Amino acid sequence: MTSSSQIKWDCPECQITMEDRRKYCDSCKSMLVWTCVSSGKSGLYSNYHRHLTRCDYCTPEVEEERQQLKEEKQISKVQELQILYDGQRPWSEWSRNNESCAQHTGLDIELVQFLYNILYSSAYPKLILLPDDMNDENTAHGPEEYHKLIVDFTCIAINQPGDREQRKVYYYAKSPTNYAFKIQITCDFNHRIVHVSKCFPGSVHDLTILQESGLLEYTEENVQIIGDKAYIGEQYVITPRKKPRGGELTAEEKDFNRSISSARAAIENINRRVKSYAILGSIYKGPYDDLEKITKIAHVVVSLCNLKLSKYPIRSNRV
Repeated sequence: MTSSSQIKWDCPECQITMEDRRKYCDSCKSMLVWTCVSSGKSGLYSNYHRHLTRCDYCTPEVEEERQQLKEEKQISKVQELQILYDGQRPWSEWSRNNESCAQHTGLDIELVQFLYNILYSSAYPKLILLPDDMNDENTAHGPEEYHKLIVDFTCIAINQPGDREQRKVYYYAKSPTNYAFKIQITCDFNHRIVHVSKCFPGSVHDLTILQESGLLEYTEENVQIIGDKAYIGEQYVITPRKKPRGGELTAEEKDFNRSISSARAAIENINRRVKSYAILGSIYKGPYDDLEKITKIAHVVVSLCNLKLSKYPIRSNRV
């Protein structure tokens, strides 16, 4: 394992210096002792990571190494996506002009846009619908009297915007390219997608997306919305219990968190299905400043995904 160049490792029992970082001495199995050459501080291996985060000499070096590894990992992911996108999806080279549309469809751009609008206006309103029985306390969505909805968002990766201010707007660290759109998807316990938000720039917080999505307008006293920790603070969303600072969760709280995690498996499965459509699962190459267009594309894709889920459900025996 690698170590900071400021650190040297010694075995106090064998009185020898190690060339690389390890927890125990190979000879006597004693825990090694580290010494920071620049600060003069030392300690057992168990305190090594705490030192790295506090040392004025070691921390910058470690952070630089971490950032380099992160960038290498992101470059690798982008290359993998690029190979998938260009090698297996010939339509990824489409551009918004007559020549490109004619090459891939045999139709001019006006007719393609006309057909696209028909698909959007006919598919989305018919296939993405909130349940009509949310006021029915006898709903089959779980053993309790509440109607449960599960909410989460997924990101659509985009290339780095050229404009500095736009990079701030679309920045999202969890995207393989560091830049993305976000879209919120809501499902019920039958693995049906029942609500989809519009697309937002990657820097917008999940809680803001929920509050502006319109979903909360449909919440009633007998409706429960389940979300992850990103939604902590929203009174209408049930979220996992957060570990108190310096403390531990109780057994009851851990059981509660496990039940939330189990319930959220439905939306995580659906998001994976949605991302299997290359236009959302790969790097989106359309204009990133046209949120209305990417929203319509995402709505059409999610509608088609919902149609497929009705025919090939994730869990056919789930109530």
